[in-house]
Amino acid sequence: MQVSSCCSPADTVATIIGYSTEELEAIPEEARMGLGCGNPTALVSLKEGEAVLDLGAGGGIDCFLAAIAVGKTGKVIGVDMTPEMLHRARDNARKGGYDNVEFRLGEIENLPVADNTVDAVISNCVINLSPAKTRVFKEAYRVLKPGGRVMVSDMVLVKELSEEIKNSLAAYAGCVAGASMKEDYLATIANAGFENLEIVSEQSYGSGELEGTVLSISVRAFKPR
Repeated sequence: MQVSSCCSPADTVATIIGYSTEELEAIPEEARMGLGCGNPTALVSLKEGEAVLDLGAGGGIDCFLAAIAVGKTGKVIGVDMTPEMLHRARDNARKGGYDNVEFRLGEIENLPVADNTVDAVISNCVINLSPAKTRVFKEAYRVLKPGGRVMVSDMVLVKELSEEIKNSLAAYAGCVAGASMKEDYLATIANAGFENLEIVSEQSYGSGELEGTVLSISVRAFKPR
């Protein structure tokens, strides 16, 4: 399957990248913006009562789906570096009645979360935009409880981008220009200390110059017990 759009609010794109109609109907419409490039919440197998952290929460879509999965006894923390987006996510939480979701202002390279406090870390088409991916995964490792898991959906490269695309603001907005080579991305996760890495899903992304260059992948890995 080929994905031709990333970070798009269209429900048709939402279904392509892994969100079901039922999931979309269960959350506020305003939260559907910035859908990313996958549905990490569906792939991380959340359990009732767990604590979840979303890196780069945006409008809150993955936080709200996680909140439904972990129930009232669970907790979801969404971190975003943009005050305006945080305001929107909190407003969406209020409209949807998500009392078990908390949004915090912060950078994914320096998380405002205590050590060993969450069961799962999720992220959707965000880490590839960071110039310090090693730091991001080390932070995810730090906040996870022993035995906890990370589930990320992200863009990776199978061959290098042209300089023109690398320097394109439109490509950054489309979650492409900051992407790493696939093997480098996976090595970064492993080097942060994670084990049992698994690519849960993989599909080609884009057309034209990007065809055959970019993949959307979902990766799961675990912090040792």
